[in-house]
Amino acid sequence: MELWDVYDENRVATGKTHVRGVPLNQGEYHLVADVWLVNEDQEILLTRRHPDKPYGLMWECTGGSVLMGETSVEGALRELSEEAGVRAEKEQLLLIHTIRLKERFVDTYITRQNVIIKDIIIQKEEVVDAKFVTFEQLLEMWKQGIVVPKSRFLLYKDRIREFVQPLS
Repeated sequence: MELWDVYDENRVATGKTHVRGVPLNQGEYHLVADVWLVNEDQEILLTRRHPDKPYGLMWECTGGSVLMGETSVEGALRELSEEAGVRAEKEQLLLIHTIRLKERFVDTYITRQNVIIKDIIIQKEEVVDAKFVTFEQLLEMWKQGIVVPKSRFLLYKDRIREFVQPLS
C-alpha cells in the first residue's frame, strides 16, 4: 500500500495521508517528481513504460509519486534509483519546472550523470526498456506522439535543450 502526503491548492501540507488508488477529494493534491537524466555524451535517458500502466509502452523520463514523508527531491532521487538503477545526490538535481494539475503538483528536475546504457538497471514492474537519445531524437519522438508527458513537455523542453546544449 503506497501512502502519499496530501496538500492544499497552495501546496501546503494538510497533515492528511492518502492511499494510492483512492480518488483524492476536491481541493486535495499529492506530489509527483520527474527526472530527466543527461549523460556525459549529452544524451537523454528515456525509459519505456510497462504495457499494463497508463500510457503503456510510451517513452518517458523517470518519475512518479512522492511517498509520505518524502520531499519532492527525495522522491525524484528514489524514482531515479528504483526505475533506472541510477544513484544521484540532491545537489545534482536542478528544478526546471513546477505545475499544479487536477490532483497533483508535478516537479520536473534534470540531472547530469556519468552513465551509459549498460549501467541502467530497469525496474521490471514499471519499465520494460531504456535508451539514450539526443535532444533532436527526443523531440522527433515527442512529435510522433510516443513520449509522455505530451502537452507539459512543451512547457520545459527549452530548459532541457539548454542543459544538453549549453550556450557558449
